Amino acid sequence: METFPKIISVDDHTVEPPHVWRDRLPSKYADSGPRIVRAPLKEMTFMGGKFAPVMGAKGDDGPVGDWWVYEDLHRPLTRLDTSVGYDRDEIKLEVITYEQMRPGSFSVPERLADMDVNHVQSALCFPTFPRFCGQTFTEAKDRELGLLGVRAYNDWMVDEWCGPAAHGRLIPLTLVPLWDAELAADEVRRNAARGVRAVAFSEIPPHLGLPSIHTDDWDPFLRACDETGTVIAMHIGSSSKMPSTSADAPPAVGSTITFANCCFSMVDWLMSGKFERFPNLRIMYAEGQIGWIPYILERADVVWEENRGWGGVADKVHRPPSELFTEHVYGCFFDDAFGLKNLDAIGVGNVLYETDYPHSDSTWPKSREVGEEQMGHLDADVVDRIVRRNAIDLLGLTQDGLWAGPGTGA
Repeated sequence: METFPKIISVDDHTVEPPHVWRDRLPSKYADSGPRIVRAPLKEMTFMGGKFAPVMGAKGDDGPVGDWWVYEDLHRPLTRLDTSVGYDRDEIKLEVITYEQMRPGSFSVPERLADMDVNHVQSALCFPTFPRFCGQTFTEAKDRELGLLGVRAYNDWMVDEWCGPAAHGRLIPLTLVPLWDAELAADEVRRNAARGVRAVAFSEIPPHLGLPSIHTDDWDPFLRACDETGTVIAMHIGSSSKMPSTSADAPPAVGSTITFANCCFSMVDWLMSGKFERFPNLRIMYAEGQIGWIPYILERADVVWEENRGWGGVADKVHRPPSELFTEHVYGCFFDDAFGLKNLDAIGVGNVLYETDYPHSDSTWPKSREVGEEQMGHLDADVVDRIVRRNAIDLLGLTQDGLWAGPGTGA
């Protein structure tokens, strides 16, 4: 195609700088709040979808990396957190320091420069240390500290990561305290008041020991999102349980079927009745790809039509799931030629583009080239909707594709 629209990526990632919580938590939490410690690696495995690192003691043998330490948690920074700029065959499961990662992973000016290289105008970024929906704080023992940790992250996200130096090109995505739906609703409203239009949530909350969306437990949170126009963003792995087939399956198995969590989650939402109770709700699936969606919609409609009498949904789902999908659900992709060939069965208005910077799957610095190759058969207006306009409409951006900043909330 002659021209390719400037990309608005709805799934990139930030690696939080060491000062995020150090500068924002009360001094009494200096020894228990999140902090960076440089230490050797004792051992680390990633099998059957489970990541298991063990931090060594100072002076021990082993490669040295930077570790987030929080209560009893020891979580290293790894090459998988920030892989861009490295040859694919050189990307391994290893610990690293901040000096060994691409500065755009954690620095706003360098991030903007890397976005320029990749034909990206704006980007929505998921967390690293808190994990994709703040599970790190949800699993912590001290709830008071956990709530402060969530709020500190959100303040950093809005005021610094997406602050004036970002020139509206970084779009805020905030967290909520998942252990309390009322507190979560309060945090949605607090951030919506300063222009935030997206909040991270778990694709399958029961995997975190939390209620499912089939209960009424989440209603305060969902109501807050509905009333403020806050999009619920769910990233693969936001249930802390990546799909796999066995305890000894190599990571390549899980990496191939990562869409499965999105698939299961979407059926949950379509059969939950929540979209009819909260008609302004919008949800998106980051890094889930889109090629699987047509069959799931077809099957969900058949089940709803033929089996809703005994299927437990007749009293709460009153319209075909495919219609609910069209009005409420967005699939996100960075490399899915098959899905784009079947776009008519998904819906042009339900698809968003992403680059996944700086992860190992990222198409950086060739996201434009990948898009041109896979979207070459589509009309220019359709490409523009996928690459830019759908995100502008969903996230309440300016017509130029920028975040307008605090004070723009509903």
